[in-house]
Amino acid sequence: MAGKADSWEKLKKDMRAELNEVLLGEFHGTNSLPFEAGEDKKVAVKIADDRGIESLRILPLT
Repeated sequence: MAGKADSWEKLKKDMRAELNEVLLGEFHGTNSLPFEAGEDKKVAVKIADDRGIESLRILPLT
């Protein structure tokens, strides 16, 4: 999730949950975390900027 430093705190409050700060660091950046491809062999990529504007794209895996 991109955005200001308080974005994670807002998410934590909205979800009413405890978030693991160490694991959250894995979601920043432009590199994907490892995953197993499903039978459709596609991936959905979603980005959100600090204004809350989101974009979603579904791409084939090669």
